[in-house]
Amino acid sequence: MELKPYCDSLSMELTAWKAKIYDTVRRFDKMDTGDKQKVVPQINELHMIVEEMDDRIGRLRDECPAQWEPEKFALEGDLTRLKAKWEQTEEMMAP
Repeated sequence: MELKPYCDSLSMELTAWKAKIYDTVRRFDKMDTGDKQKVVPQINELHMIVEEMDDRIGRLRDECPAQWEPEKFALEGDLTRLKAKWEQTEEMMAP
């Protein structure tokens, strides 16, 4: 797969994940203070993973390296980590 279509595809997928995380954060904001304390680390980690992915995608687009397989591998790992953390967070927030 070419770099630009890969970045475009991953950006669209990340945008979809940002929407899911936004919905999760909105529900988090409505939680009682005591319940929030249990979930704060998960919410923070979700934000950090998204930021890391945004940075990697931006770097790939800007630098357009000939050998981008290591970045692809790292991004796919980040995406897997994001999915797992989101599922864990959703489970913790379930009534």
